[in-house]
Amino acid sequence: MRLLSEADSDTIRLVQDPGFARWLEQITAIGGCAHPVYLSGSTITRDAQTGEVLSAYSTAGEPGERLAVRCRNRRATVCAPCSRLHAGDTFHLVRAGLTGGKTVPGSVRERPRLFVTLTAPGFGPVHRISDDGSRCRPRRDDPHCAHGLPLGCSRSHGDGDPLAGQPVCPACYDYPGHALWHAHAGRLWDRFTTAVRRHLASAAGLPRSRLGAHLVVSFAKVAEYQQRAAIHFHAVVRLDGPAGPGTVPPTWATPELLADAVRGAATSATVRVPESSAYGTEVLDWGTELDVRPIRSFGDGTGLSDDAVAAYVAKYVTKGAADTAAGLDHPVSAVEDIRTARLSGHVRALMGTCWRLGGLPELEHLRLRAWAHTLGYRGHILTKSRRYSTTYAALRAERAEHQRDDAGSSQHPEAVTEAAWRYVGSGHTPGAALIAAGIAEDLALNREIAREEIRHNGGDIR
Repeated sequence: MRLLSEADSDTIRLVQDPGFARWLEQITAIGGCAHPVYLSGSTITRDAQTGEVLSAYSTAGEPGERLAVRCRNRRATVCAPCSRLHAGDTFHLVRAGLTGGKTVPGSVRERPRLFVTLTAPGFGPVHRISDDGSRCRPRRDDPHCAHGLPLGCSRSHGDGDPLAGQPVCPACYDYPGHALWHAHAGRLWDRFTTAVRRHLASAAGLPRSRLGAHLVVSFAKVAEYQQRAAIHFHAVVRLDGPAGPGTVPPTWATPELLADAVRGAATSATVRVPESSAYGTEVLDWGTELDVRPIRSFGDGTGLSDDAVAAYVAKYVTKGAADTAAGLDHPVSAVEDIRTARLSGHVRALMGTCWRLGGLPELEHLRLRAWAHTLGYRGHILTKSRRYSTTYAALRAERAEHQRDDAGSSQHPEAVTEAAWRYVGSGHTPGAALIAAGIAEDLALNREIAREEIRHNGGDIR
């Protein structure tokens, strides 16, 4: 006789519970979230003039007297359903800044716009992926490094090759420089945006302080880990008039001038960190690989399209360090966590370097130990300037309002709401996790079927 597993036993317990049907409705409503947050409390909506109760809700009648809400984690490795929703929000956030909508005027399509990729500098030669089958690092004279390892590589590395992105000689690789560059990447980005504005002002013959009276530079950027476990940034850069996206920039503010300003800023922007001089990283800058491409309106056959850029950014915003084999999606609390984690030798060395440097008094302010799991990078995955487009909060509020309208419970214009909620738990039991995963798979399949039908009928799959 086969013994039931813990998950099977828990599933049977859940199905037999009188509140199972309602619990199933809750989990379906949050898309099969893999790590829901449970709240307990109540909401009462009253007429502001008369005090009459228009609607009331309490978790007293819910299973376990609690309500499940989404975890909202952006990482697909943590919660695929919530990351999919986050990717959709990111797509609309970025797209609104390119095509209009969500309070942004459609005239932004006519603005100078670029898609820019900024990379980290080199910290040592690594094995490279080849798309055309060419050799990794061909060398005629077969040189060797100071540690006796060959500096060349005659192999061809494809996707999935464990050597791809790994240092040719780990002992020669500048691990402290790599970790410290990550720790200051946010500051370097700030210097870059300031330098773009300075270059534009200089080209127009204006003082830097007067540029805002003529135009506004807006950005939206996403951070991504390269194969070598180094962060690089993809950014949308747009020029508007002095009052933001609703106004036209001056005629001298052309896409070509913006491209020149971006290239100049990428070359000149630096961060000076005297406390890191002992590691040879007193001045930090960008890598030499810079990609600057114009963005064209949808339907224009030249350049990158609006939707392609928005989809590209949305794709990477759901990826965590673990997705690209460049770290972990959770903090580490001891050096033993780094030793036992399933990581490549290169990433383990980077995390170990962060842990070691983080224990030094002169580098304590960088909090490298707290961010060792992301290899020292402590910035947000996606950031934008205030006037680029809408916000995640606005998109969530719009979605909530749409759901209330669908349920026929839109709020009375003269209503006030009193709410009292508290956190009571999170996560699934083993059986609940299986059921939630099944719900998420069914919803994903339904979405794919709907997309195929729209595609078959020649519609817009977005």
